[in-house]
Amino acid sequence: MSTGQQLILRDVLIEQDAQGRVCLDDLWHLARASDGRKPKNWRETEPAKALIAALQQKVGDPDLFGKVIEAKRGRGNKGTFAHPIVAAAYAGYLDTDLEVEMREVWLRYRSGDPTLADDILQRASAEANHWAGVRALSRSQRRSYTDVLKSHGVVKKGYMECTEAVYLHLLGGKSYQLRSRMNLPPKSNLRDNLDADNLAYLMAAESLSAERIQDEQRQGNRECIEASEIGASAIRKAIDADRRNRQRRMIS
Repeated sequence: MSTGQQLILRDVLIEQDAQGRVCLDDLWHLARASDGRKPKNWRETEPAKALIAALQQKVGDPDLFGKVIEAKRGRGNKGTFAHPIVAAAYAGYLDTDLEVEMREVWLRYRSGDPTLADDILQRASAEANHWAGVRALSRSQRRSYTDVLKSHGVVKKGYMECTEAVYLHLLGGKSYQLRSRMNLPPKSNLRDNLDADNLAYLMAAESLSAERIQDEQRQGNRECIEASEIGASAIRKAIDADRRNRQRRMIS
């Protein structure tokens, strides 16, 4: 569970697309509403049409700024996704209490209220709490790593290339390759889908890489990419060596 990137209502994940639009189908399932209240039927009602038209006019040209509501099919996100204002209206159409909950949770989510994560985790499993704790630490370490890159002259694509160097030498592939192996959508957040162990390894690799960059006073994209390769490779070697040692002991 990712409390930083996901919207959760009544302990249920409400999917969002890359534009931050909310999946109306998830709200429909959550409310256990009848088939007649599905998103495709609601959007044809006069109040829904009026709201969608007014909001689209305020947002701007859908070709430039995106549609406030869109039905998607195929790979990746599936279902009807809508701007949070439209989603809140649909939630109210299904259940007034659900609308109130969604508005409250959405506002806390958008403001980065840390107590929202705590509220969710209090009701979650021990495994989910462990993952969320490691993910939060990895997010903090990621910020420290990128701060070091910035202070040592990394610019533009250099951040991505340093990150890809860590993925390649630690996890055995670049981000797009790892997403493919894990059957993830192309633009999904890779780290939100890694287990706690691999998140911990990433933290170690980025921390070691940052130390090398600082200690050796490396500057610029090329030197920092090389330092990231070395740091990630060192962690990978340590992991592999420990596993080989354990296997020998088990065999003997």
